[in-house]
Amino acid sequence: MKNTNWSPGSWKSYPVEQAVEYPDREALDDSLARLFQAPPLVTSWEVETLRSQLADACVGRRFLLQGGDCCEKFRDCRPEPIANKLKILLQMSFVLVHGSGMNVIRVGRFAGQYAKPRSSETEKRDGRTLPSYRGDLVNRPEFTPEARRPDPVNLLRGHERSAMTLNFIRSLVQGGFADLHHPEQWDLGFVEKARQAEEYRKTIRAVEDAIGFLETIAGRPLSELTGVDFFTSHEGLCLPYEEAHTRQVPRRTGWYDLSTHFPWIGNRTRNLDGAHVEFFRGIANPVGVKIGPGAKPAEILELADILNPLNEPGRLVFIHRFGAGRVESCLVPLVEEMRRKKKAVLWCCDPMHGNTVTANGGIKTRSFDLILGELEESFRVHREIDSHLGGIHFELTGDDVTECTGGSGGLTEDDLATAYESDVDPRLNYQQAFEMALKVAGLMKDGK
Repeated sequence: MKNTNWSPGSWKSYPVEQAVEYPDREALDDSLARLFQAPPLVTSWEVETLRSQLADACVGRRFLLQGGDCCEKFRDCRPEPIANKLKILLQMSFVLVHGSGMNVIRVGRFAGQYAKPRSSETEKRDGRTLPSYRGDLVNRPEFTPEARRPDPVNLLRGHERSAMTLNFIRSLVQGGFADLHHPEQWDLGFVEKARQAEEYRKTIRAVEDAIGFLETIAGRPLSELTGVDFFTSHEGLCLPYEEAHTRQVPRRTGWYDLSTHFPWIGNRTRNLDGAHVEFFRGIANPVGVKIGPGAKPAEILELADILNPLNEPGRLVFIHRFGAGRVESCLVPLVEEMRRKKKAVLWCCDPMHGNTVTANGGIKTRSFDLILGELEESFRVHREIDSHLGGIHFELTGDDVTECTGGSGGLTEDDLATAYESDVDPRLNYQQAFEMALKVAGLMKDGK
């Protein structure tokens, strides 16, 4: 039973899953003290704007598109990787707007996605055992004792790089980067290889024609007609870091985690009596929870009671990640329990994590067809039980990596080593992500 008293540090009285043991406690305290004094990364009114938009998504007036790196790297805090990720998410959103006829909420998995849970605390190579790589916020991927030692200075580096990333994204969006109707912005060579090539070309022409029509009527570029909201998200895994960003702000009640707009709890850390649920229940942000195949209706109902006691639309997002072929058996009991108790929840599908396999050579990969299969099953199941799939959640990049197999490019396991850059989980590349958006747009049209 949760204590009714909550503070940003009350999580410390609960068991912490995926906890990081810092060898230098004094250095950790120094880094956290500096973070407490640093400016916040986002604002409370941005958080409230997102929460309002997610409330619209709960009733089918908006659709959530969430995507980005599995785990950001400090070395990728550079203009080109950031711009490429923003570009693909914006282009995907335009395609989904056309397919659904709804406004799309754009949420990036960046400007803070620097920590990752691991299934094992240690990693063994060539008879040598070292701590696992937990993301740049904690340690480094090189397999040496020095690199794998948790360094609290990384918490400050993470804050700095998140701030730089956010600053660049805001500058791009406000500077017209969101105006993507120019043909040179659309890298669509893969369309010629697609089985549905003519259908894809027709969709793209329709999007371009719609943008052109609006600009002709208004007499100015689309980017000047309306601002493009863009929000950030990351897994709130490292609770000392999240606590250091949690503030009270003037003229608002409650506490806001101002490290991001939309933090989520991972499938490994959603223990009802755990520290992560305790921390998340007290912040005013909208919060997500990853839900895997082992989730039981009673457990999910209790999570909803704890995290959204006032049953407010836009507060709670359940991000289900079951794997292709398992959606119906896993999802239906959960949706029925939420409906029976009249719980306000936004359902979102993460088709990536349940479809991870190990290829020859021990490389982790994911199949485009299985990712799409889980999405197709999710749209179908929600529709058949009169529920509503309100969002999708991808691990993707705007770069030309070779980490997932399939898609019109025909990537196979033999191609993975060509440009496999992820230190943790495989991501859809630019072409695969854009093709996935075209597929989802078709699913949304079919569901109207």
